[in-house]
Amino acid sequence: MNLNKAMIIGNLTRDPEVRNTPSGQSVASFSIATNQVWNDQSGQKQEKVEYHNIVVWRRLAEICGQYLHKGSKVYIEGRLQTRDWTGQDGIKRSRTEIIGENMIMLDKISSRESGGFNNEPPMPNEEPIININESNPDEDEIKVENIPF
Repeated sequence: MNLNKAMIIGNLTRDPEVRNTPSGQSVASFSIATNQVWNDQSGQKQEKVEYHNIVVWRRLAEICGQYLHKGSKVYIEGRLQTRDWTGQDGIKRSRTEIIGENMIMLDKISSRESGGFNNEPPMPNEEPIININESNPDEDEIKVENIPF
């Protein structure tokens, strides 16, 4: 049995870049930072930041491009994939990415209001979560009534 699963929660380090393939499929790429905090042997607080390259396809790419921005907190679930290529300088390169299949927006409405996402005042402690799953291509459609803003 094999398993290739990645799950991260973090903040976007840049706005998603959305492009279209020659066949017309949307693809978005962005980066997410995650932090690990611990106390070392002397009791000093230590922190390490990891940066993860994310690639999402089809409708999920369009949604990420429309609703995510630098600083957005998201949950991404997907699989790891490494690409190899030879650069224009002739040097072989590789890049490991998370191919996102599921995305949940974790920002509160109040933090989105300044970006024009919602014209109504937020309810106290209201924290909408948008869950987009690309793992089943037949369930690719997002229904407007399922988006809470």
